[in-house]
Amino acid sequence: MPPERQHSKNPEIGEIARDVVACERCPRLRAHCAEVAREKRAAYRDQEYWGRPVPGFGDPDAWLLIVGLAPGAHGSNRTGRMFTGDRSGEWLYGELFRQGLANRAEAVARDDGLALDGVYITAAERCAPPGNKPESAELDRCREYLVREMRALRGVRVRLALGKVGFDAILRARRELGLANVVSKPAFAHGATVALPEGGWLVASYHPSQQNTSTGVLTAAMWRDAFVTAKRLRDRV
Repeated sequence: MPPERQHSKNPEIGEIARDVVACERCPRLRAHCAEVAREKRAAYRDQEYWGRPVPGFGDPDAWLLIVGLAPGAHGSNRTGRMFTGDRSGEWLYGELFRQGLANRAEAVARDDGLALDGVYITAAERCAPPGNKPESAELDRCREYLVREMRALRGVRVRLALGKVGFDAILRARRELGLANVVSKPAFAHGATVALPEGGWLVASYHPSQQNTSTGVLTAAMWRDAFVTAKRLRDRV
């Protein structure tokens, strides 16, 4: 769903997106993103980089909320849309397309016509961090946006965390929303599922980073199973 349409269907999501893009809370991150956008990678020398915090993307009526780590320096920080323009996005949108949750498998630019059905994608941190390693204080400052998205996306029944940072971000956002604690503190592991007291489920997956997918830490079968699990749990809510 194009950003303008998702925002018209849910004005809260539009407001959050505008606040994210205008955010200046983390000087280290803003300086890094601006530097990357200025210097660019040779392959993208002729492109204009986004270079700003990246808002969430997807269907405001989503049943599935996907939470990743942070924008890639030459992916989302370049294109301005979550998981767009890098290898992680190839894995994510390719699988969403195969699962019937996206209208195309390729994600190359904000205006490429990609639309999601029942899925909203966001991240624990909205700026590309140096070395792809966010600092805890930065994650804390950024969490407000995830909290607001979780409050605004009222139809979500399954939350899919990509990596431990995304997993922890969801749990901490739940606490800030005043939701009841999970009975026993869950540990992150690929394929783990957690029934949430408020209803719905938390599902964990390894992040589809190039490091994980190229080394076999995350295989195509493991990745597919995460979405099959999410669909199965959607129908159990």
